Amino acid sequence: MAGRWNTPPVVTTGDVSIEVLDNDEKLTERLDAELTAYNRRATGADDEAGLSVRVTGSDGELVAGLTGWTWGGCAGIDMVWVREDRRGEGLGAQLLAAAEQEARRRGCTQLSVASFSFQAPDFYRRHGYLDTGRREGIPGGHVDHQFWKSLVTESADAVRLVALVELAGTAVEAGQRYEDHVLALLNRHGGRVERRLRTGDGRTEVHVIRFDTRAGYTAFLADPQRLALRAELGDAAPQTRVLEVDEV
Repeated sequence: MAGRWNTPPVVTTGDVSIEVLDNDEKLTERLDAELTAYNRRATGADDEAGLSVRVTGSDGELVAGLTGWTWGGCAGIDMVWVREDRRGEGLGAQLLAAAEQEARRRGCTQLSVASFSFQAPDFYRRHGYLDTGRREGIPGGHVDHQFWKSLVTESADAVRLVALVELAGTAVEAGQRYEDHVLALLNRHGGRVERRLRTGDGRTEVHVIRFDTRAGYTAFLADPQRLALRAELGDAAPQTRVLEVDEV
């Protein structure tokens, strides 16, 4: 696509110049290095690595492939492709299974991927991926779907909850901060947030939460730090309705 658009002029503001270009490999390399360093400092996770799966035919030609990444217990898929004459043979499922297996081997507990509506959203749903969001306005009237899948085998003692959280109208920001702090305590009890949604006015949140064990859920409810945070808010503390749910 290089050369399709006229190059905008360089804008000078004070002691800096702002230049808009097409691809800039040096800039991409520098930003990648800077953001990687920042992310490592912020998270303590420094095990980022690429992930790829290649399928080659007997003639040595590429038949299918998958690219992605792993980092800090998370994995993501960037691209999946199967050659047109080999589609319908189950190669996509094999790519996905191989990527998931390798992600687990690297210690990842979750995997995310995005797919346009004209690509393969139903394919990911069939393989256990959950819809986590969508973005309208893709060319041709299409939609960009985001998916997520847990790579942890559900134990018989696992608990999944949906929490409907109503924040006090006079203390919405305080309630949101409280939820931020409380949800951060889940990890110490074997819990994690799978989804967190919020209404436009900020007064209601919906949390989908998973605990590895019921004992972890019980321990979270009795966590002294959680109870102290709630006591600080007093009557302004959020009102929560919790439902236990299962996949269908």
